[in-house]
Amino acid sequence: MAHTPPRTRLGNSRMKINHARHIALVLAFVAGAIATFAHSMNSRLIVQSTTSTDNSGLYLHLLPLFKEATGIDVQVVAVGTGQAIRNARNGDGDVLLVHAKSAEQAFVASGHGVERFDLMYNDFVIVGPADDPAGIAALPDAIASLEKIARAPAVFVSRGDDSGTHKAERALWEQIDIDVDAASGDWYRETGSGMGATINVAVGSNGYTLTDRATWIAFGNKAQHRILVEGDPQLFNQYGVTRVNEQRHPKVNSADAVIFVDWLLSEEGQQAIADYRLDGQQLFFPNAGR
Repeated sequence: MAHTPPRTRLGNSRMKINHARHIALVLAFVAGAIATFAHSMNSRLIVQSTTSTDNSGLYLHLLPLFKEATGIDVQVVAVGTGQAIRNARNGDGDVLLVHAKSAEQAFVASGHGVERFDLMYNDFVIVGPADDPAGIAALPDAIASLEKIARAPAVFVSRGDDSGTHKAERALWEQIDIDVDAASGDWYRETGSGMGATINVAVGSNGYTLTDRATWIAFGNKAQHRILVEGDPQLFNQYGVTRVNEQRHPKVNSADAVIFVDWLLSEEGQQAIADYRLDGQQLFFPNAGR
């Protein structure tokens, strides 16, 4: 019977120990790499927001200031308010910044969000062609203006995308005894797109549309269109900010979300919002805590 020398058995044992140590080190390295990757993926803050705040250029002004103050990178997903809320309900974001207060409050009430705060406001305006075929220029009443557009009838272009602007527009139509759904595709035209694309359609069809003032100021293809109706209290446009609930969505970057919301609501953040201007015009008016 073959006999294995003791020195050889000891060598084999050492090889096995070294091999086990090597595997343990590799596993530890892989685990560390995964943890580092997960942390890096979670270190970027995702804000589900509206096309209006994005189109206005506000984030290009705010986010560098926030990063300078905190070192935190922010990625903005700019969609209609309805889609932004749906995205946040799916946990695909850390902060919700939109403009449909009742829908935002429902988001919090359902457990998907943590305390909503008023952040800033501007207003909606009705824009239309310079020749104003419906004759609404300078009317102080948005409802009366829409009724004149419908009775003309003149082309009205709606976003039709469940955005905050679309919700505000439909709330106005609901106060008039006119079925815009029945007129869809005729004088009432829905784009299912963002504000910029909708304004483009309105300009191209010599029609009217409702837009937030910030997007209109920043919009480049106005042609002969201009603001025809403004100043009605019903055109007030409030924006709010809400953290996505980490208890409901464990992958939420809650630490950075707290920092971002606190910064927006702070004196520094509110002043940064107030300081943003385009063509000398202030686009948003901070009102946190008021």
